Amino acid sequence: MAVYKQFEDLEIWQIANEVAVRFYEITETDKLKNDWGLKDQIRRSAASISNNIAEGFEYDNNPDFIRFLRYSKGSAGELRNQLIILKKLGYISDEFYQEMHQTVVSLSKQIAGFRKYLIEFERKKKA
Repeated sequence: MAVYKQFEDLEIWQIANEVAVRFYEITETDKLKNDWGLKDQIRRSAASISNNIAEGFEYDNNPDFIRFLRYSKGSAGELRNQLIILKKLGYISDEFYQEMHQTVVSLSKQIAGFRKYLIEFERKKKA
């Protein structure tokens, strides 16, 4: 696996950051614009995915990064739940729902895979 010098180089961060941007944009649409509580919660969980990847990376050690990747994956689950709520409320289109659900599920799997790789790497270092 490649050695990354900055979190911006990580594909999982790039995807997570784009997801956050997309959710910030969708929360400015008419149906969500004035639902302050839901809008704020969606923005927080969407941004939290990439924020935790960035923060964990910046600690410069794998155990902390592994922990923050776990938080990031949790935020992805929270965002998927909010996506379902948005769909049920009729706040988003079927197309947006399908695209973002697929993207966030895939991202969650990528985060889990990267986390698993780092856990195994750390285990082998201690052996």
